[in-house]
Amino acid sequence: MFHKEGTISILIGIAVAGMLTAIATQIDMPNWLSYTLIALGLVFLIIILQFFRNPKRATILDDKTIVSPVDGKVVVIEKVQENEYFKGERLMISVFMSPINVHVTRYPIGGKVSYSKYHPGKYLVAWHPKASEENERTTVVVNHKNGKQVMHRQIAGALAKRIVNYAVENNEVAQGSESGFIKFGSRVDVYLPIDTPVNVELNQKVKGGITVLAQF
Repeated sequence: MFHKEGTISILIGIAVAGMLTAIATQIDMPNWLSYTLIALGLVFLIIILQFFRNPKRATILDDKTIVSPVDGKVVVIEKVQENEYFKGERLMISVFMSPINVHVTRYPIGGKVSYSKYHPGKYLVAWHPKASEENERTTVVVNHKNGKQVMHRQIAGALAKRIVNYAVENNEVAQGSESGFIKFGSRVDVYLPIDTPVNVELNQKVKGGITVLAQF
């Protein structure tokens, strides 16, 4: 299954692969060059298909857990000052996504969306310390039924040039359902109450909608 955000890119990939194959088979050229063109077209198409894959994830709904919003690697676990919404100290867990990861963003908890905002910005590398405040990004806050709030922030990187955010304020959302999509590598930060017990470690690989980052 492929994500709807990749429709145009996949069609372009098919067109490029088809064009290179047509050139290789219709124009007189050495065999090695023909095979190279065909291979390049197939590799390009496979990369596009791989990036926009959207595997089904069976999130185990649990009101006590906060699941990872994306696939990737945990690169930061620390207390930070969050100035956009909470305007106070929060526990932040950052997950870095490489271009080969699934790039669907999922809600880490279920509840009611209380805040959803897009910010234009720079395209610093995703691991840059100022990326979370200066890069293009979207910020989403969900109110849990226990009264606590969890924020997740999609952050564009040097390669990511488009962030898609599906969160609408006042909508009820399910844990693990789609919150958005980021094209071509980036990171997502999750902001939790300061005393939240953490279930992951630095450099641990996580799966969106599956891996439990922390729990209430």
